[in-house]
Amino acid sequence: MGGGSGGRLFGSDTKSLEERVRQRLTDAKSDVSRHVFISFDHEDLNEVNLLRGQAKNDKVDLQFDDHSVKEPYDSTNADYIKRQIREKIDRSSVTVVYLTAKSANSKWVNWEIEESLKRGKGVIGVYKGDAAPHVVPSAFSQNNCKSVKWTHDGLMSAIENASTKR
Repeated sequence: MGGGSGGRLFGSDTKSLEERVRQRLTDAKSDVSRHVFISFDHEDLNEVNLLRGQAKNDKVDLQFDDHSVKEPYDSTNADYIKRQIREKIDRSSVTVVYLTAKSANSKWVNWEIEESLKRGKGVIGVYKGDAAPHVVPSAFSQNNCKSVKWTHDGLMSAIENASTKR
């Protein structure tokens, strides 16, 4: 039933395999994409979708993989919702909090910030306009989280810093 090499790799096969592994490791190091969880009040969904869209635009130097909640969970069971959100936070290295008056008063945004920090994730805030909002979620201010204006360079720099200083 068929000869073959008995499962052994020949020298040329080993070298080829080693080269492919080296190339994949090099490619992974050059991938600047970060895994991000976006925390926001659901009423800010349209603006957050603009942020998501910019990260997918090839012509823009804003690059991250969004692991946040896209659709609200169809449940009133808080434990279930928390479990689902935790899984998304766990897949991320940084939580980006979209800072608005609505997010400042959201119990879910506060919980997501606390949970992200508890799980060792970097947390940064992003805001639109010329100045950061005066009122931010209490967990954000209590933990001295930093915020940046919604610009491509500022946001990417903040995400990178938050991911390396966890």
